[in-house]
Parts: sequence; C-alpha cells; structure tokens
Amino acid sequence: MANLEIKLTKSLFGRPKNQVDTAKSLGLTRPNRVVVKADSEQVRNMLKSISHLVEVKEA
Repeated sequence: MANLEIKLTKSLFGRPKNQVDTAKSLGLTRPNRVVVKADSEQVRNMLKSISHLVEVKEA
C-alpha cells in the first residue's frame, strides 16, 4: 500500500472542534508538522474535512 505524507499548513487555533479533533487524530498538532500515514479510505475521508488546512503528497 502507498503512504501519504501529510503536512499541516495552517494553525488549528480558532477552528471548529471537529476539525481540530480530526487533525489531532491524524497526529497533526502544530503547523509545518509532517506525518506519514498509510493510504486508506478512512484517512482519505478524514483529509476531506480538513483539506483546506493540509498539504498531501504521495510518499
């Protein structure tokens, strides 16, 4: 399976709780932090809700 490299590009300050919770569940806590996650349907759906806050690359 492919991996996704996910980078938080914007701050979570002032964002709705569901967006903050989604980012934290992916391991994104601070801007410019990068995590690598397995490419799965669950991760893709989480990224849809915070797509305006992250950059995603195939790793």
